Amino acid sequence: MKTEVKIRLSSIEDVRNFVEVVRQYEGDIDLSSGRYVVDAKSIMGIFSLDLMNPITLTAHGDSSDKILPKIKNYIVD
Repeated sequence: MKTEVKIRLSSIEDVRNFVEVVRQYEGDIDLSSGRYVVDAKSIMGIFSLDLMNPITLTAHGDSSDKILPKIKNYIVD
């Protein structure tokens, strides 16, 4: 199963808190901006993306249903 949502990480603190949450899940979770895709569990990877605009989170596997409630503060419409 694969789930995609748009998220916004507006500050360094948002990135740090977001990574703490996604590291709790075993499945693959990716973030993408344009043609770049990084591991959502990597702080350095996240900072290589354009965070001025919403980025796409793609959760693979069983963790996709469990993670969305935990990151609801970062999800944008």
